[in-house]
Amino acid sequence: MASPDLKPQKRICIGKVSSAHGVKGLVKILPFCEDINLLNGKLFTSEQGNETLNITLKNSAGKFILAKIDDITNPEDAKALKCSLYVPREALPEIEDEDSFYIEDMIGLSVLDDDGQDIGTLITVENFGAGDLLEIKPKSGAAYFVPFQNEFVKDIDIENGTIMITDTKQFIIE
Repeated sequence: MASPDLKPQKRICIGKVSSAHGVKGLVKILPFCEDINLLNGKLFTSEQGNETLNITLKNSAGKFILAKIDDITNPEDAKALKCSLYVPREALPEIEDEDSFYIEDMIGLSVLDDDGQDIGTLITVENFGAGDLLEIKPKSGAAYFVPFQNEFVKDIDIENGTIMITDTKQFIIE
């Protein structure tokens, strides 16, 4: 009897191993999460694969965290190790604030205009240095960005799968 297809566990990237540090095989990790304790322990090295690293955090070094990785004992091995670090979505703490969301939970939501008409889908949230931008793929035409600000984003309803945007026409490039 064939086993039923199991839905793959969704993983979220929470940091990356960026470089080696020192002569004992430590690495620098660039965190992408507020709670750096999520980076301590067994983490996946890809969204889909089964390869993991067991990480022990040491101390901060500017915007990086110094860490020891099991079986990495010299700078050469540490230099060769550059990868992203993932946890299952379920490992992230629940958000208590009703006006805060994980970006990952917003991806794929329907985008509605002022009249409640479905105008597209949220592809991703980007930040090129001047603030967060919602990238919207309309039903036809090229994707465009809308600033993730209260002035333009009127409502986010994760439960119903919608984002209400106002005055979207000014952002469409024809």
